[in-house]
Amino acid sequence: MTTTNQEPILKATHFRSEGDVNTTPAREKWNESLNDDATQAMLKRDSDVFLHQAMSTPCLDTLEAAEGIYIQDATGKKYMDFHGNNVHQLGYGHPHIINKVTQQMASLPFSPRRFTNETAVQCAEKLTQICGGDLNRVLFAPGGTSVIGMALKLARHVTNNFKVVSLWDSFHGASLDAISVGGEACFREGMGPLMAGVERIPPAVSYRGAFPLNDSLSLRGQNSGDANETACDVHYADYLEYVIEKEGGIGAFIAEAVRNTDVQVPSKAYWKRIREICDKHNVMLIIDDIPNGMGRSGEWFTHQAFDIEPDILCIGKGFGGGLVPIAAMITKDKYNTAAQVSLGHYTHEKSPIGCAAALATMEVIEQKNLLEKVQADSVFVREQLLQMKEKYPVIGDVRGIGLLGGVELVTDHIPKPRAFDEAEAVLYQCLNDGLSFKVSQGNVIQLSPPLIISRSELEVALSVFEKAIAKVCKDFEYL
Repeated sequence: MTTTNQEPILKATHFRSEGDVNTTPAREKWNESLNDDATQAMLKRDSDVFLHQAMSTPCLDTLEAAEGIYIQDATGKKYMDFHGNNVHQLGYGHPHIINKVTQQMASLPFSPRRFTNETAVQCAEKLTQICGGDLNRVLFAPGGTSVIGMALKLARHVTNNFKVVSLWDSFHGASLDAISVGGEACFREGMGPLMAGVERIPPAVSYRGAFPLNDSLSLRGQNSGDANETACDVHYADYLEYVIEKEGGIGAFIAEAVRNTDVQVPSKAYWKRIREICDKHNVMLIIDDIPNGMGRSGEWFTHQAFDIEPDILCIGKGFGGGLVPIAAMITKDKYNTAAQVSLGHYTHEKSPIGCAAALATMEVIEQKNLLEKVQADSVFVREQLLQMKEKYPVIGDVRGIGLLGGVELVTDHIPKPRAFDEAEAVLYQCLNDGLSFKVSQGNVIQLSPPLIISRSELEVALSVFEKAIAKVCKDFEYL
């Protein structure tokens, strides 16, 4: 078996955390393969006019259309979109959402702050209904990062404590307050002093955790990614209590219920212990479900799969149906105590168009029974990926929940070195064959198809993926 993984390891591997790196020789080769003159001309115009930033420049391709589960480039080539920046739960151009938004545009396109409107109120009421429990107070905002800021402000107001605990490797947005509580160094690089009072702890990781001795008693002996009662990853939750007691002044713990990009799925026991610790120490539990909410887990919201309820829930991305940017913070009536504080005060605070899209999204998920569909599809996808794991030695781990799957590639199953080059090769082979997805941590293939995908389309996509895995195993001499 041959590999060339040493050089990337020596070159700031933290830059690989959030997504696939687009400045490698493999990306350059991909860009050169786009031999359409119009495509290359637009990519150059893009590069000449937009401010360059990591993971966005250079672009992967140009797009001219999107419909259903597909995005289409300027040459007419279609890709099954298993990435979608997590806005594509209902795919693209869903007719019900377009119809509702079009109607709203014709009647009330904008609602100035200090006024309310029927669509916004209906949307908030429906949102509290699907949240259930005590989550019955809502604030809307234009995007997920904004509601993270609102949640942090509310937690400070309620607890009178400004310190926050978050998880290493977490992502909560790209604004200064969001990267302050985020756990990815690539977003903090060169930014200087950020928001004070943030402590980070390791995430509950089933495959390559921070506590190897304890982890050997946990999910490592199982197929990781099951939200089960008996898993022994509770020591990661216990560390939260240790930090709370040692540090003092902690007002909030913020985390994704399931880490989206590299698909880390804790156990129910972990989350129940987290909830107990937060209750015991009067720490507000903020769940960031911005990427996974609106059905990806097979529940409306991911925390529902773990039988817990946060104090504050943050949602966004797919909430707008892949059409309109809109996000929401949902909390409990007992925390409705900040009437004299402008928690958000955003221009599009009660956007009729955004709320029309969100309301239509909830209607489609409900009317089409998509939560039940996702649960059934989850079993099918998991079975297929586990079969691949048995056949192909480059696959070290398979994990997931609902229609969110993670396939971790390694060069060896014992020390588990990350298979950076192999993951890139799988990515570009799949792109060649019309399947787009994200690579996280440099070696984790993240698969998040639209929830509306048919079983036959899933079969095609998984066939493309397996073909790429088989080719990489052959090219890198694993077989």
